[in-house]
Amino acid sequence: MGIDWVELAENVLFGHKITYEEAAAILDCPDEELLLLLHGAYKIRKAFYGNKVKLNMIMNVKSGYCPENCSYCSQSSVSTAPINKYPLLSKEAILEGAKRAQELKAGTFCIVASGRGPTNHEVEKICESVREIKDTYNLTVCACLGILKDEQAERLKEAGVNRYNHNLNTSERYHEHIVTSHTYEDRVNTVDKVKRAGISPCSGVIIGMGESKQDVIEMAAALKEIDADSIPVNFLHPIEGTPLQGENNLNPRYCLKVLALFRYMLPTKEIRISGGREVNLRSLQPFGLYAANSIFIGDYLTTEGQEMSKDHEMLKDLGFEIDLNPLPETVQ
Repeated sequence: MGIDWVELAENVLFGHKITYEEAAAILDCPDEELLLLLHGAYKIRKAFYGNKVKLNMIMNVKSGYCPENCSYCSQSSVSTAPINKYPLLSKEAILEGAKRAQELKAGTFCIVASGRGPTNHEVEKICESVREIKDTYNLTVCACLGILKDEQAERLKEAGVNRYNHNLNTSERYHEHIVTSHTYEDRVNTVDKVKRAGISPCSGVIIGMGESKQDVIEMAAALKEIDADSIPVNFLHPIEGTPLQGENNLNPRYCLKVLALFRYMLPTKEIRISGGREVNLRSLQPFGLYAANSIFIGDYLTTEGQEMSKDHEMLKDLGFEIDLNPLPETVQ
């Protein structure tokens, strides 16, 4: 006898914690039951977020020249991908990005810089930009600058950074298969630092790097453990010139099951369909928003996203509403 997905969702709403066996069943859900699985996920999503969708826009303010050896990244030291490389952009350029984010109704503007972690000088330049953004625009500001040193999180918080992204990317067990220039613990420690500084933690994963289904379940469990507020679920976009350039083991139905898993396991959290959604979900992208409640609009770090007008059109066709208050109520 199979699982009644709607009943399972109702149990989650009453406080049930998904077991490992239930999580495995979600990832192994028969394709003919996929709509029922998503209906259950939608019941959970609707209870906490209604039909609202959070829009996020990313800006790569420093590109390439990274000493890390992350297998998926076109900006890493082991990548030969032909990308634009440049040092930290000017404050004026960053402010122009923020202006564009507000025009596109993105509630969150994400400032991303390549590298292992920022220098104190880079932190100060970003803080200057953030102060002006907060004075000028009605935006939540997220920073993604890598591994933070002592006191850097506090400086970012003081400048007005609302959220900090530092993805776990994969499971602790599988981590060394993806990167060896930093540890899994380095990533967890940075998330802890931003939480202690009073910044909303954003941490997510990349699906499709050769990990097992057990790894996917462990990723969701780890994000539950660190209590991330926002969880970007990326699906690998294999980039020519990176060690994972030939990896291509995803299909749209499995991607939807992964999104459902994260909603069932992390019912109250912002689940964001992130990098690779266009090439992996393809024509099934709208179905993802029955589980997730957040997307990136525009381009990513070194890859192109879907045309922004199509994203707005997709939300309109779904009958969903743009959420202009993207931070959880508990975070000031």
